[in-house]
Formats: sequence, C-alpha cells, structure tokens
Amino acid sequence: MPDDNLKLKIRALRKTYGPVVALDSVDIDLRQGEFLTLLGPSGSGKSTLLWGVAGLNDPDSGQIWIDGHDATHLPPFQREIGMVFQNYALFPHMTIGQNIGFPLEMRKMNRTDREKAVMRVLDMVKLTQVVDRYPSELSGGQQQRIALARAFVYEPSIILMDEPLGALDKKLRDHLQLEIKHLHEQLGVTVLYVTHDQEEAMVMSDRICLMNNAGIEQIGTPEDLYFRPETVFAADFLGESNLVDGVVRESSENSTTVEIDGGVLCKALLNSNLSAGEKIKLMTRPEAVNVLGKGESRINEVNGTLREVIVGGGATKLFVELQGGTTMRLTQLTCAAVERLSPGAELRLGWEQQAAVVLEHAELESGL
Repeated sequence: MPDDNLKLKIRALRKTYGPVVALDSVDIDLRQGEFLTLLGPSGSGKSTLLWGVAGLNDPDSGQIWIDGHDATHLPPFQREIGMVFQNYALFPHMTIGQNIGFPLEMRKMNRTDREKAVMRVLDMVKLTQVVDRYPSELSGGQQQRIALARAFVYEPSIILMDEPLGALDKKLRDHLQLEIKHLHEQLGVTVLYVTHDQEEAMVMSDRICLMNNAGIEQIGTPEDLYFRPETVFAADFLGESNLVDGVVRESSENSTTVEIDGGVLCKALLNSNLSAGEKIKLMTRPEAVNVLGKGESRINEVNGTLREVIVGGGATKLFVELQGGTTMRLTQLTCAAVERLSPGAELRLGWEQQAAVVLEHAELESGL
C-alpha cells in the first residue's frame, strides 16, 4: 500500500522507446516539503522520469502514487501538479496578471480571490509592477520568475521543474537558484527538479537523485554524494575528484587500508563490501589534499613533482605527478605561498583518512 505521508511514491517505473530503455525500474520517494533534484548527463532518464510524473508519457510498467492515490495513468490535469519549463511557456497574448491567474480561472476561482492570489505571488518574486505588462515586454529572467509565480499560485501538490534556468546567463541563473530555494523554504512546497548542472543541484536540493543509464546511481543529500559517493561515476560526475588506482590490503573496524601508486599505503573510510586483494579506486577531492610544509603531517602522505599551476582567480589548481606516474589535482586558495610554487618543485602531499573513499574499480560510463 502507498505511504500517505509521502507526496510522491514511484515503484519499478519503466519506459522504453522501441529498443531504447529510457527508464529502467526506478524507485523514488518524495516527502512533503522536500526539494529533490534529478541530476545526470543527457540521456540518463531524468526528464523521462519527470514527464512520467507529469503524465506526459505513459510508462510501460510500474506505479506512481501522488498524495497516496494511484496516479499512474491519470491525465495531467487530474494530478494537481505545477510545471515550470525552460522556455517559460507564457501566453504571449495575455498580460502577466492573466498568465498567472489562468490556472485559478480554470479552477473556477472568483475574480476577487484570483486577483489577490496573483498579487501575492507577484510580491514573492518581487514583480508586482509588471502585472499589466505582456511577456514580450519582460526580460528572460523576469519571464522565468513569472513562470515560477504561475506554478506556485494555485498551491499544487507537487511542482515539477524541467531545467528552468538552462537558458539564462550564469549571473542570472545563480540569482534565481537562490530565489527558487528561498521560495521553496518560504512556502514549504514539494519540488521535483531536473538539471544537468551539478552546482545548481548542490545549491538548491534537500536530496539529489543522481541518474545514469536509465537508472538511479545514488540518492542522498548533497553532502552524501559529494563526500561519500558510492560509485566511480558518482565521484567523477559531481565535482572534481582524484581517482587513483589501488589495491585493498586490509580492513579494520573503522578503515580500509589500500596500496596506491609507488607502493604507498593509505587509510580511507571503511568499505566493508571489498576484501583484501581487490583492485579499487581511491577517491579524494582536490580541496582535501594539501601541500605539506616542514613539520606538517597527515595520516596519508605521498611525494610528487609539480607539473602545472593554474591560477583561476580566488582558487589555484596544482597538478602533481606521483612517483609512479599518477597525477593528482589539488585546489587551494590563491595566496602568495601558492603563487611561489613553480613546475618542477618536489612536494609532499597529505590528506586525512575521512577525506579518502574506497570505490569498487569500474570504468566510467554515462547515459547517451
């Protein structure tokens, strides 16, 4: 039986287009008031899943429950969901007030209450002054905010957003990320959001569902996926990472010891699924690896030769070749000490045990 405490429950959802499997037996739970982002490369299944929830495609098998009711084959207008698209989908012949009020008019709300609701959401997106204008008179960013207001105005059970910021420039996109996040927090609405932008997912989400090859690679909080990825794909897709070949030597109660490039032994977070002798990938984030000065030490230390320095404003990237030929990347705040480093310098690198994750060895794959 469906859990009535969940806004959305999906079980074993599958969708194919001829021989192409677009969605392969996916399970998801979405809680009341949660912001869940579907993240992944093009072709991973995230939009297919969103459209299935919206009722815009019919699944081959599986079930969808919304508010505890079976909605698997309900038409879109009976699902009480709001949608925000990348292209805004505003009616050009209607004023902004009419655009936002349209869903309320379709629900037979009287004119006085409708106008109050329209002004309420316009105030939320700080655009009360444009109520009598037409979409063509607004900037792209303003139009997107109006599209958001229209989705929020009738307080749908779930709001679906399909890459709504994808067509905007970076500065405006960053601003609207925070605006959507604040609207979500203010109204307590439930949001299912699709993006291929990892930074966007990290900033806005309560949880992230990382998709790959028509299925779910990992689902968890942004911190879970960033600091505790479960697969090589998850480690590589979300943020930058060092993925160094190694072999498991032993596991204790709290850690796994692995041998990496040059015969160096390193301690990492425990991975009880792997046993001694197995080939693995040791993952560290570039910002967790430090250049050690005289007298400094870490649980894990390696020696290497600096090959390249790239200053990118506030952050500097260092590329260090270890003794066995593997290259590690470091990201550090730009400062005088970093700027003095030159290619060819011999460095000692270090990182803590909790910054190292042992992953099952696998070739990187992504959906097409």
